[in-house]
Amino acid sequence: MIKVVTLQHIYGKNRERMAELLKTLVENELKDLEVKVEISITPENWAEFTLEGEDEEVSANLLTSRYGTPAQKAEPGKVYMGFLQAFLEDAFLVNIGIPVRVEAGELKALGSGKPKQLASRFGLIPHLPVEVEVIEANRDLKARLTKKQLDLWWSWKKASTDRVTVNGATRSEIKSAIKKTGHGRDIYEIERLGLLEHAIVCREKTDGPGIVAAIGPHLKSEMGVVIGEAR
Repeated sequence: MIKVVTLQHIYGKNRERMAELLKTLVENELKDLEVKVEISITPENWAEFTLEGEDEEVSANLLTSRYGTPAQKAEPGKVYMGFLQAFLEDAFLVNIGIPVRVEAGELKALGSGKPKQLASRFGLIPHLPVEVEVIEANRDLKARLTKKQLDLWWSWKKASTDRVTVNGATRSEIKSAIKKTGHGRDIYEIERLGLLEHAIVCREKTDGPGIVAAIGPHLKSEMGVVIGEAR
């Protein structure tokens, strides 16, 4: 038996529902392996998976490499997986297992504006996965966004289509909301960003804010919009 604490936060009002959704998703990912999966929630609200079976070690390695594990400490110069936790007046707060700040001066690569304005412009919402490099680990933990992360967000912004970011929902829940509202033809695809975090890629003539207004009431999610500049 192996226990793996993943860098997946349990959030939202219905923690038990989210935990069961995560368990189902992980079971599906490991369906070709001989392993039994159980889930629990740590005191810090991380998803912890208990793996038992012939392929438990392979399964643990797969989960760790794909979703990461919470960092216990931060080392300058090291790159960490994390998720967006909050957008402050002077920084993005990123949780890598411990909170680190990406201060306004480090966000200039995203253009002009305050952190909250930048988050809105790039469709950033809490719990989206993010990659950062720690630059200071003294009394204050400070980081910068990696080039890989910046390139991804800029690719969204420079695209010929809008994107809608969604947290706390499965792919099937998002597809169901799109179908219910009759917007199936307005969507190219649903990109998976994390276990329960996605980006809906709109078609060229589809208005992202309109999609949010339509499907928002059908999802218990936070949503953001990136307006493609090449439209």
